[in-house]
Amino acid sequence: MTKTAEPITIDFAKAGGMVAGIVQDAKTGEVLMLGFLNEESYLKTNETGFVTFWSRTRSKLWMKGETSGNRLRVISASTDCDNDALLFRVEVEGDGLVCHEGTVSCFTKPIEIGSK
Repeated sequence: MTKTAEPITIDFAKAGGMVAGIVQDAKTGEVLMLGFLNEESYLKTNETGFVTFWSRTRSKLWMKGETSGNRLRVISASTDCDNDALLFRVEVEGDGLVCHEGTVSCFTKPIEIGSK
């Protein structure tokens, strides 16, 4: 007998209507970026199969790569144990440069932690 996964309800209310969306390259495991989703952008992501965020600065839906061509095609998605953060494993379309600064990942600036 095949067990069917129970539907998961994402907890948008906990952080004022938003959840963090971590984007990870499905092949390499590299973390590419972090964005925020509201319920509308989450539904749009499910509908299209491409990660769509909610732009907090422009107050509108924002499909990553809609102008650059570097769209994030969802391979798999999961939530954390509290259902208030999402992880999208993706395949990047286009030239693979996810960051607006022209790099593969947005996480390129090392910082020192702790004392010397």
